[in-house]
Amino acid sequence: MRNIKPLLLDSPWEDWKLEGAPAYRVEQIRDWIFEKGILEWEEMSNLPRSLRDELTQIWDTVPMEQVRIQGSADTTRKFLWRLRDEQLIEGVLIPATTGTKGVRSSRLTLCVSTQVGCALGCKFCASGLDGLKRNLSTGEIIGQILLARKEAGRRIDTLVFRGMGEPLANLRAVRPALDQILSPKGLGIGARHITLSTSGLVPKILELAKYPAQVRLAISLHGGDNQTRERIMPINRTYPVEQLLEACERFIEERKKMITLEYILIEGINDDLAQAELLANHARRLNAKVNLIPYNQVEGLDWKRPELSQIRAFHKKVEEGKAPRVTLRMEKGHDIDAACGQLRLRESSADSC
Repeated sequence: MRNIKPLLLDSPWEDWKLEGAPAYRVEQIRDWIFEKGILEWEEMSNLPRSLRDELTQIWDTVPMEQVRIQGSADTTRKFLWRLRDEQLIEGVLIPATTGTKGVRSSRLTLCVSTQVGCALGCKFCASGLDGLKRNLSTGEIIGQILLARKEAGRRIDTLVFRGMGEPLANLRAVRPALDQILSPKGLGIGARHITLSTSGLVPKILELAKYPAQVRLAISLHGGDNQTRERIMPINRTYPVEQLLEACERFIEERKKMITLEYILIEGINDDLAQAELLANHARRLNAKVNLIPYNQVEGLDWKRPELSQIRAFHKKVEEGKAPRVTLRMEKGHDIDAACGQLRLRESSADSC
């Protein structure tokens, strides 16, 4: 393991102190990192050599190294990164889909991880199969965006905190990361282009409602009643459906913003039409968007996605139930282990052989 120094990105750039150096050097470093995407001290050419050498001894600027990139036939790319303590995390870079008129938007979305592993144990998800290792730091969250942007060669337009881990279980690091992401002198990504996806941590939903910027909220629902949802998401035993919906109502009342109900369709588990009716009822109650996602199968788990005819019937039933807005998202990246945690799990298994 390398000698781990403090990570520069764990502190907001406004707090960076360079003892004995002019104040404008901080602005130069900020410009290199956030504007130019340069993370290596050696490449910051307008800093004096003596200062670069000194800073190299004090701070790490690179929070992780790239282990692997897997590209997809639909141009989705998945990153596997190794953190400074040898733990592995993932990110997924997703281009916009082609619209109904055959035109593809230029929008680029990154799924961001917030934890190494996950403690919540959702039954469809590979991230939690090995439990929670630790929370990511603020700099490790921001670093994913910087490294993915560098690989893409262009600005990332949209962020979705639904990679590995439960974002609301790590708000201590996520909030200051958001501050830097939103800042015009940070990454400058607007709040309406940022979504936090939660499994349903009710107290943290209410805490997020107080965050000043209008970031979006998505709820991983995946079951319309307690019996169904508990088969999929153990967190439902702590925060059952009605309590979760009440928290969503309070969030919406506070923020005056539409939320999204995400629903992964799993054959024989939650894909019957009675569940579609319940989902439509919940969406009407909250005036929420519904995002239907056919299951992306995980190696080692028995569950699989429904037949296309059942997916379409479920979709139609939710629409007939007058949910305010319903989208069907055919999951990208089947050929690159794109579901959360799959690539990390495969790499960890290979390392242990």
